[in-house]
Amino acid sequence: MPKPSPHHSRKYSLIPEGQTKEQMLRSLVCSDAPEQALRYRGFVTIAGVDEVGRGALFGPVVAGAVILPERTARLQRLGLRDSKQLAHEERESLRKEIVKCAVAYAVAEVDAETIDRVNIYQASRLAMRLAVDALGCAPDHLLIDAMRIDHPAAQTKLIYGDSLSISIAAASVLAKVHRDALMCEFDVQYPQYGLASHKGYATPEHRRALEEHGPTQWHRRSFSPVAKFYGDEALEAAVATTGLLFDNTEFQEEIEPCQSA
Repeated sequence: MPKPSPHHSRKYSLIPEGQTKEQMLRSLVCSDAPEQALRYRGFVTIAGVDEVGRGALFGPVVAGAVILPERTARLQRLGLRDSKQLAHEERESLRKEIVKCAVAYAVAEVDAETIDRVNIYQASRLAMRLAVDALGCAPDHLLIDAMRIDHPAAQTKLIYGDSLSISIAAASVLAKVHRDALMCEFDVQYPQYGLASHKGYATPEHRRALEEHGPTQWHRRSFSPVAKFYGDEALEAAVATTGLLFDNTEFQEEIEPCQSA
């Protein structure tokens, strides 16, 4: 039997063969099972944490943190799940229900200037930590969507957490509604970019507006569709300070749902 080439590598995926990522995510059940498992282990105050806007070219990354009561049957019946899988009206309605029943909730922003200085990954972690710190009560466990943050509480990094955990989904909805409202406010100031429509993501409409009008102070210079407007030196500086020049293809799954949001 021939030996495998040392240069051969196999790419593993959590997505079942024959399914798109969207199909796989819709097949997942968002419930309180992760929270109940943690309560069985003795944890009481469990906060779900998530961020939105990581792949946008414009504006802050926004994080939400939510502590829900033990009984969340109503939110589950109302179809609470990852905010990207919900229509605008559903998110608005669910936000009201979340705020009404939550033990504590908070939203935090990290602006474009900080994103460019520390990179989008670290800025997302910072936004999450700020949201947790703003809860007003100290959680004893954090359920976080695919990430860990600098916080003393015990943490569970849950892949596809916003499609599996009711607390993370609630945080996702709060963050998404907050950021979308912020983009609508910016749209009044910068109507030429169409921010109310695409929410700052790298859609064809947004790219065309950038070509015609150039970037604003709120655009992220460390993302390549924006960085190119500042010349080679700015590109090199972005790579030097962030360690990486980001392109929208790295966040493609975030772009499509926002075109009709």
